[in-house]
Amino acid sequence: MLEDDPLSRKPAAVSKTKAVAPKKKAAAKPKAAPKAKRAKTKPEAAAEPTLLARILKSLDDDKATDIVTIDLEGRSSLADALVIASGRSARHVSATAEHLARKLKEAGYGTRPVDGLAGGDWVLVDAGDVIVHIFRPEVRTYYDLEGMWSVQEPSRSGASAR
Repeated sequence: MLEDDPLSRKPAAVSKTKAVAPKKKAAAKPKAAPKAKRAKTKPEAAAEPTLLARILKSLDDDKATDIVTIDLEGRSSLADALVIASGRSARHVSATAEHLARKLKEAGYGTRPVDGLAGGDWVLVDAGDVIVHIFRPEVRTYYDLEGMWSVQEPSRSGASAR
């Protein structure tokens, strides 16, 4: 009996949202023909930094110290250049090498082999034509790679006279 009483019923919830008509889709525009590629006026080498330039910039950005580049072209078939740099600590050396490998991968040089990350005393990044050595300062003076590679090749004229 009380159940049928209209005063005892709770009022129905009123929706406060407005009914929105569905939006019409815009008519698809016809695609324009692809534009013809324009010839580049700048030489390709000037627009694209070289591998060595990318490496030096990465090392400089990561605050590596005493960066030395040794030209190996004609002296070794291993690589065209050797870059030697120092880091302030083992953690700095490892982080610099990781950043360099990541930047080279992002630039399209692929995954580069990195050796010595766990120790952080001497990390080698093989970038193909350029080999990068990143040392802690004490380890760098101990191995003295600059001294090893700065030795001049013996002249070939003395050997051919015999």
